[in-house]
Amino acid sequence: MAPAPIDERIKDFAEPRKDTLGLPEPALLRLKKAGIDLSNGYPYRPSRPLYLDDVYRIRSKEWKHDDAGARADKSKSALLSAATKVTDLTAHIGTEIEGLQLKDLTDQQKDELALLIAERSVVFFRNQDLSPQQQLALGKYYGEVEVHPQVAQVPGNPGVTVIWPDLQATERHANFRNPGGASRWHTDLVHELQPAGITHLHNDTIPPVGGDTLWASGYSAYEKLSPDFRKIIDGKLAVYRSAHPYLDREHPEAGPKFIERVHPLVRVHPATGWKALWVNRAMTDRIVGLDKAESDVILNYLYDVYEKNVDIQVRFKWTLNTSALWDNRITIHNASWDYGGKHPRHGTRVTTLGEKPYFDASAPTRREALGLLDESEKQVDGPAGLLVP
Repeated sequence: MAPAPIDERIKDFAEPRKDTLGLPEPALLRLKKAGIDLSNGYPYRPSRPLYLDDVYRIRSKEWKHDDAGARADKSKSALLSAATKVTDLTAHIGTEIEGLQLKDLTDQQKDELALLIAERSVVFFRNQDLSPQQQLALGKYYGEVEVHPQVAQVPGNPGVTVIWPDLQATERHANFRNPGGASRWHTDLVHELQPAGITHLHNDTIPPVGGDTLWASGYSAYEKLSPDFRKIIDGKLAVYRSAHPYLDREHPEAGPKFIERVHPLVRVHPATGWKALWVNRAMTDRIVGLDKAESDVILNYLYDVYEKNVDIQVRFKWTLNTSALWDNRITIHNASWDYGGKHPRHGTRVTTLGEKPYFDASAPTRREALGLLDESEKQVDGPAGLLVP
């Protein structure tokens, strides 16, 4: 199909570039099996909007998000009893499920999977026979699927984003000192009015060595903070920005600007009711109400807590045709580019948008809710170090 903006109201746009890369063989076989029309080239790129106001209008009105995990059976028995094996990969984050095909899940199992993702942050399924269309259908079950205004898509399937580092390398040169792909800690789509909830990445082509992805737990990052420090950031708002810039229609001479929206630094997940730290070094710009120097000190400390505590992270080694489903409301992630672009890596991604982020002072932490607190996590009152009863 001919390139066009994702929203018909957008009249000012740039025509997308034409790609000439050859698809890796495993990806080509998967797409052909799924009946994807490749006759007009791959991937499909929408026409890119030029102006900020057009992009703001794409999703400018709040809608009600019905979280699948919040309506799930807390035992998750329909999902877990159907699996041949369930393995927690670390104590705090990451679970692998064997013996299930995502395309065959019942609605009850889908709800329970959403709850498991909310509890464990990221869930993995290997050996998946999954088409982009089936991946998109699962995303739509979980809510409003994000269609990006300028990112490459699978032809005929708006909302199925192409994750292909070789393609990105044609736009931004990468090397050992400046890695390619998504090789920095980040969270997807924080600039949206209702940012990303569950993301589902299916990798159909992987390098023989390397290319792992890391996730870190926002629940645990918040819990790493002292109870008194949490009081400093609880209820605070921050400015979150887009990955892609656009021009201000009224002042194009000012140069590219980012989409910006204000959300809480600490948010509560609607399915678990637990607090999570919600910052990322790539796209959290500043804390509202603080001077830049003050904001930078606090944010850089929070980034370090999130990124440097290896006990709250999971590192996953991909195998062919593996799916990872994670919750952007409670994680950051980082894709290792240690294979240096010497081997192809290709996948498809579907992201469901969630609720408008909110903070609830009465919400517990994960460890508090699960009865895991130790003495160091209890609130200290006054210089004598007396524990508050």
